[in-house]
Amino acid sequence: MTGFINRARSLEELERDRWQAPPADATRLVATVHALRSRPIGTLTVEDLRLLIGQDVGLPVLLPFAVEVLRDNPLAEGDMYEGDLLSAVLTRSPAVWGAQPELAKQLNVIVAGLTDLSPDLRSKVEEFAGAVQDS
Repeated sequence: MTGFINRARSLEELERDRWQAPPADATRLVATVHALRSRPIGTLTVEDLRLLIGQDVGLPVLLPFAVEVLRDNPLAEGDMYEGDLLSAVLTRSPAVWGAQPELAKQLNVIVAGLTDLSPDLRSKVEEFAGAVQDS
């Protein structure tokens, strides 16, 4: 999904896919993902993006927004640790980036300028760069 995306609309609306309500015994993660899919995407926080992207939910819609956030703050932090959004974005499958090569290039530019990363995050940057280069 490229071009203008109406931030007042939810993932459910944009994807034209309304999920059934989660079961009564659903985990907090499942219940949260279901709830976030019905919120306008313009209201999603860094943590919301991290969580949804980490679950591979709404990637064609959400990855461009996440890259936008990372452009302004590459180490944007949700509820886990500094750079947790970047980590979630970098670790999506190479097929996801193959479908969005321009977005992958933008992310490569963002991460190319980063220094003083934790060893874990540096490793994820290197894996992403290698996977994107190979595709």
